[in-house]
Amino acid sequence: MDIEGWLCGIGLPQYAEMFRANDIDGELVRRLTNDDLKDIGVGSFGHRKKLLEAIAALVAAPEASPPIPVAATEPKTHDTAERRQLTVIFCDLVGSTELSTQLDPEDLGQVIGDFRAACANAVARFGGSVAKYMGDGALVYFGYPEAYEDAAVRAILAALALVESVGALRQSSPRFPQLRVGIATGMVVVGELIGEGASREHVAVGETLNLAARLQALALPDTVLIAESTRSMAGDAFSYKDLGPQILKGIPTPSRAWAVVGDNSADDRFAAWTSKRVTPLVGRIDEIGMMRQRWRRALDGDGQIILLSAPAGMGKSRMTRAFRDGLGGTQQLCLQFFCSPYHTNSPLYPFVRQLEFAAGFDRHDSADQKLDKLEAALEGPADVIAEATPLLAALLSIPYSQRYPQLETIMSELVRKQRTMHVLEEQLVLLSGRGPTLVVFEDVHWADRSSIELVGRILAEPRGSGRW
Repeated sequence: MDIEGWLCGIGLPQYAEMFRANDIDGELVRRLTNDDLKDIGVGSFGHRKKLLEAIAALVAAPEASPPIPVAATEPKTHDTAERRQLTVIFCDLVGSTELSTQLDPEDLGQVIGDFRAACANAVARFGGSVAKYMGDGALVYFGYPEAYEDAAVRAILAALALVESVGALRQSSPRFPQLRVGIATGMVVVGELIGEGASREHVAVGETLNLAARLQALALPDTVLIAESTRSMAGDAFSYKDLGPQILKGIPTPSRAWAVVGDNSADDRFAAWTSKRVTPLVGRIDEIGMMRQRWRRALDGDGQIILLSAPAGMGKSRMTRAFRDGLGGTQQLCLQFFCSPYHTNSPLYPFVRQLEFAAGFDRHDSADQKLDKLEAALEGPADVIAEATPLLAALLSIPYSQRYPQLETIMSELVRKQRTMHVLEEQLVLLSGRGPTLVVFEDVHWADRSSIELVGRILAEPRGSGRW
């Protein structure tokens, strides 16, 4: 069975390399389950559903040939190329040529296979498509075939995730090469211009690709470099290091380059997209007045809950900022939790992000440094911190066994989940003991199920209980 042709036939050619990297052949594909597809990196529910329906059709008619798209067999009658704004990623492994002289070809093949699998997983997770693998490198598109208004943000997140995945591979195999990444955004002409049948490629043409390739060549190991165009589109969603204008081969004028230091700690989408001074808020006097009235009642010890609900773009985040700015000299603690469209299946993601921000984690911190920072950020007496730290370290994927007992040996997974939620609740209560506390949850429609459950537990506490 031609797996690549089958995937093209159902409109999912981007998973061909992922299937190949996991040695999935015509016999094995008929036995794949939803969990199997998740394990190999098919993150989209819609794509998994489509694959499972196609697999069911194979099982029902095992002798039938897989459908072949008409466009792949008929002569091309017109040019399908189109102008698109793309964010393009070029990435490659550093020193793989030298490594090829030191490793057995089979071992080198394993290294390349692991890299490609990590690349496919990271790209699929954020909605991009791998256009081509080139030996130890890859060309990735964000914005084609599916367009996104936040393609630049998705591309940078995918690049950071890939650098992290390659770092994890290097921990288990110290000789695994480092990675360097270049990203650029701009207009290209893209379409099925080269090849026939299953070998046809979505090729993009334009200066943007050359710019991304040159930035990748300039990048240091384990570094993501982006062009000024990508920096402008991503806003302040990330922290950067300005490298200034760079002379790049084939680019007629100096190009400003930025190194991505990491994900913006605040993770505030509104702040990221409005990094420049915002205009004064017009209207919404009644709504903000109601919010301030509820805040005064909270100051008197009567906890309040406010739900802002409106279609996208109606100004919910802008109103929240205006309300906070209007509190003036009132002394209050504000805790912000940001849900993300990229992490709807990541348990307790907004709480994880808030903990990382509160602890002041740096991407270069060791496990011991992160544990020290986590312990320092937690509220309560020593015994409370000692109980909370391993639970929260496990939630944050921080190795802790050198300092605390392994939780798997003393409690079940269900008990661990409930204890973790209790600890997070308890930390909110302890923080509110400092004084009036404002808790803001942004974009709750993107919250994962565990976060919704935890918020429900917090809000279920009766007034007067001291919880809120």
